[in-house]
Formats: sequence, structure tokens, C-alpha cells
Amino acid sequence: MNVTQKLIDSHLLEGKMTPGEEIGLKIDQALQQDATGTLVMLELESMGLKKAQTEIAVQYVDHNLLQGDHKNADDHLFLQSAAQRYGYWYSRPGNGVSHPVHMERFGIPGKTMVGSDSHTPAAGSLGMLAIGTGGLDVAAAVAGKPYYVKMPKIMGVELKGQLPDWVSAKDVILEMLRRHGVKGGRGFILEYYGEGLESLSAMDRHVIANMGTELGATTTVFPADDAVFRFMRAQGREEDFRELKADSDAEYDAHESIHLNELVPLIAKPSSPGNVVPVSEVAGTPVQQVVIGSSANPGLRDFWIVAQIMKGQMAHDSVSFDVNPTSRQLIENLSRSDGFLNLLHAGARFHQSGCMGCIGMGQAPASGMVSLRTMPRNFPGRSGTADDKVYLCSPETAAAAALTGKITDPRELENLFSISYPKYTQPKDVIVNRQMLVPPPENGHDTELIKGPNIKSLPDFEPYPNAYDAPVLLKMGDDVSTDEILKAGAQVLPLRSNIPEISKYAFTVIDDTFYERALDAKDAFDGHVVVAGENYAQGSSREHAALAPRYLGQKAVLAKSYARIGWQNLVNFGILPLEFKNPEDYDKIQQGDMLAVASAREAIEKGEDLHIRNLTRNEDIPAKHSLSGRQVKVLLQGGIINFFRESAATSG
Repeated sequence: MNVTQKLIDSHLLEGKMTPGEEIGLKIDQALQQDATGTLVMLELESMGLKKAQTEIAVQYVDHNLLQGDHKNADDHLFLQSAAQRYGYWYSRPGNGVSHPVHMERFGIPGKTMVGSDSHTPAAGSLGMLAIGTGGLDVAAAVAGKPYYVKMPKIMGVELKGQLPDWVSAKDVILEMLRRHGVKGGRGFILEYYGEGLESLSAMDRHVIANMGTELGATTTVFPADDAVFRFMRAQGREEDFRELKADSDAEYDAHESIHLNELVPLIAKPSSPGNVVPVSEVAGTPVQQVVIGSSANPGLRDFWIVAQIMKGQMAHDSVSFDVNPTSRQLIENLSRSDGFLNLLHAGARFHQSGCMGCIGMGQAPASGMVSLRTMPRNFPGRSGTADDKVYLCSPETAAAAALTGKITDPRELENLFSISYPKYTQPKDVIVNRQMLVPPPENGHDTELIKGPNIKSLPDFEPYPNAYDAPVLLKMGDDVSTDEILKAGAQVLPLRSNIPEISKYAFTVIDDTFYERALDAKDAFDGHVVVAGENYAQGSSREHAALAPRYLGQKAVLAKSYARIGWQNLVNFGILPLEFKNPEDYDKIQQGDMLAVASAREAIEKGEDLHIRNLTRNEDIPAKHSLSGRQVKVLLQGGIINFFRESAATSG
């Protein structure tokens, strides 16, 4: 077996490891962040959970750190009380970004994990099977239920050679995105192997695993080898290490090969992580902002190398040079070297330890100006600026732009500034900081949940209807992201625990009249539907992108294809994710058309096509779904919370 098959086989509770078949997995660990975790905790309350059933569950506060009013602060108190009540570890605000902190403190080779954040696969760098998913799936796993997912195919990615100077791990994953785009990993788990791994540290692998999400992959897996052992020993956790490697005769469903020594500095242009070109192709473009940090480049090495490039220099006077430290532990270790002072002297603006600019929580760039970021995503407006021009790049490329004020191939720094490529060596003694991790109590189920005025209970939803007439409120194109369905940022994310309020922002990035039109359709008809092209709901795992439209009366999405997490979230909240049986029928529907659906429940139960009547154009449009038998029951009952309640009532 390969590493992925070993991980799945050792945790398989239901189904067979046949690609496309739904499997149920035992889950060992759960990760939550605050932008999605508040909803998970409310879901656990609704389910009546007493205590987390996973080996470890951790609630991080790393997204909503700005406290412009009471909302975020109130939610922090709610999350801490919920962590105590349900038996979670609690990572306090400012402790750091969930993924690298979890990797340092809790990650264990051979374990499974689900997380309510789409970049949860970063833990695959340690030889874990870590999958990002919607909060309801996380809540179910925390309650001791299997995690259900369609068995993916496994793509083996062989790495050969060594990275040249001025090229780093970010360029490896950008190369994968250059080759495959944001849809190329759908239906796959990516497993890296080969002699090229020898020169990649565990945190280098984190960079690659983190952004496998941007390919649409279910997750990314690395072996647990000597590099992982060295990492865990440095964190004082060598006793948790276990070797996990592919068998010598392991096979894969698909293959890819990267010669590391042939890579050049790469960059993703606005506004997609898949829009990748060599840095040299866009060199000379003026830059107004450079941001270092985020879960996509979280390691000490990533900050240290920028600090060494900037040593004795000053950031160009046209550039806002921003630094997002990944964690308190990183700041301490960076301070012990000359890295912190080098960055400070170079004009860096230091921000809190957390996701910050990556999720549009501060550090928004100037209107229409170019921002280079070491972050994982550059979807339109995600930065907090509507007309942003965000490029994604390595720390080396970001540092070069900070110095020159324009996009610059970092290899040119040797000629421009006589800067030799800094060679990083892992410190022998790493400062380990556990101070801001609050352990769960032995028994906290009587802990009172602290709910501020912004925290509202989840709405109740009816079972799926058998027939309805509904207008098409939106017709969208390909690759619509969850940031466009329900945007992030400092204005919206504080409303994450208030569904009526956050619903006002549904689809506003695409059409700022959507909310009012949805309310009208809810009153005048049986709700509404939306139509989309390929890869609908890519990006973030935030289930608000399904919950808010459902609250506004959405009955179905009719698309050519879906991103995995977005598709699962629609089912979990009782929205039917339909696919065109004939993709060319996409052209037979326009925004504003009235659609009629009849005998829906019967067709869904039997797995038959639904025949949608376009009343406006007198056209019949066949549509299909790919729900499992379990998901059919979930959908027909109106969502997974109703399903759990019904199951609990039936069992006792």
C-alpha cells in the first residue's frame, strides 16, 4: 500500500476503498477555528453533546482577532466556555494560526483529523490523513460519528533532485497549480514521495500540503520519515512519532513528477491561485504592499529568510511591508536570532499572530494597487478591497518586491543588492511555547455557555419539499468561490454566529441586490435556485456559504460540477446540489427564469434524474445528483441536524 491507503485502511469503518464509493472513517482529532467554530459549537449544543468523543479536539481563535466592537470579543468568551463544556483544548486569541500550532503541539503521524477549515490538510505534512470539511461534519465526528467522504483516487507526486537557490517549497505547490489549475486535484488525494523529499523539512511540506486545497484535492499526504522525526523531537514530542512510509511496490491511480532543480520562482496572478506564471513574466509591475505570513508559509525559516534578505536594508518607500507572525512561539524564536530586529529595522509593520490579512481581517491593500502575499488565496475581494490585485508568491519573491518596489525575480537580488542566498539551518534548541493553550477540564459538561447578544440559535429547517416553483435568482460562471457566495473580512465575519444578519451578505460580491430579491422570492414563491458552471463553491470550508442561502429560501443549486466541501455543505443544510445531465443545457436557463420541480422526493430517493421544467422558456432540463444513500436521508429530512435528531429519537 501507499501511505494514504495505509491511513484509510487503518481507520475504515464503512465502505470499501473503491474510488467514488462513500466510505466512513474513524476520526482521531478535530480542529476548529473561530470563523467556523462558533457554528460548530452551536451545532453541538443543538445535538445535545456531553463531551467530545475524539482523542483530541482543539478550538483555535486565529481569524477574528480585530475587536472593533463587542462581537468578536463576545464570541471568544463563548468559544472558551464551549471548549470547557465539550472537552476541547482552547488556543487563546493571539496564540497563533491553527494549522502550524496544531502541527507543533498535537499532530501525530498515522492519525486522522477533520477540521472546519479548508487548509486542515496542512497536517498531512506529518503523515496524517487530515481533511477540511464543513462544520456539521466536524460536529458529527466530535460526537463520535464516522466521517463520510467519497473514496478519492490517489495521485502519486514524485519529487526528484533539490531546490535551487531562491526557490522554495511555495514554488513547488505553485508549480502543481500551474500544471493542474484549481480543478485538477478534484477527486484526488495527493501523495508526495521520492528522493526529493530528503531536502524538504516538515514545515516545507506543510507549505505544500496546505495549498493542495487550492487544487481542489481532498487532502495531501506525506510520509512520516526522518524529517518528521526531527521536527517532532525539536517540539519535545518525539515519543509521538511513528514511521509511516509507502511500501516499495506501492501503486497510485495517477502520477506526476517534479524535478525540483528545474523549478524557477513562480507567482499566482490575480485573482486565482491557479493563475501561475514565472515571476520573470510579470517582473517590473509596481507593488504597493507586501505581506509575509499566514498558514501557507508559517515556518520560522519563511520569516528568517525574509529577515536575512532585508538585513541592513529598508523596504522601498512605495511599499507597505507587513508581517503576520504565525504564532507566539515563532516570535520568540525569531527574536532569539537577529530576524526580528532585521525586519523591524527594514520598516516592517508587525501585526497580531493570526490569519489577519489572509482572511481580510485587516491589512487591506490600497484600491486598485498590487499586493504580493505569501498566502494561499487571492480570490476577488478576499483581501477586504473590492478591486484588489493580489499575487501569491514565496517569501523570497515577496522580499525582493519589498526591496525594489516592483515584482522582481529574487535571483536578481544578487546583481541588484549583492545579496547571496541565505542558507537556513534549523536551530538546535527550539523555544516551545504552550502558555496560551488551555486544557479541557476533567468534567465540564455543566459549564454555562457565555452567549453575547450577537450569538443566535440555529434556525430550524423543514424537510425537503416534493414539488416547488422557484425563480433563478443568479446565473454564475465557473469557479465561483465561497468568498463570493458569502464573503469574509472584518465587516462580515463577526456575524458568523448570527445567521439572520450574516445572510444579508449572501452573494453580495456577485450581486448586491440578491438579499432583497431572495426575501421576495421566499414570500412570493417557494424559495429560489441558483445556476452555476464548473467547480461551484471552491475555496473555504465555511458552511455559512450554504447556511445563509438556505436561510433565505434556497432549494437547489444547478451546476455543471462542484468543489467537494461546498457540495457536502449544501447537502448538510438541505440544499439539493444538482448537476446538468447534459452540460449544454446550462445555456437553456437564464437569470430570472421560473423553474418547476415535481416529484422531487421520489426521484431523489430512487436516484433517478429530476426533470426540471423551465416555465419561462418551455424547456425540460434533466438533472442528476450523486448523493449516497445516507445523504439522501439527510437531505430529505432537511439537513444533518434534523437527521441526527431523528436518529437519536429513533434509537431511544
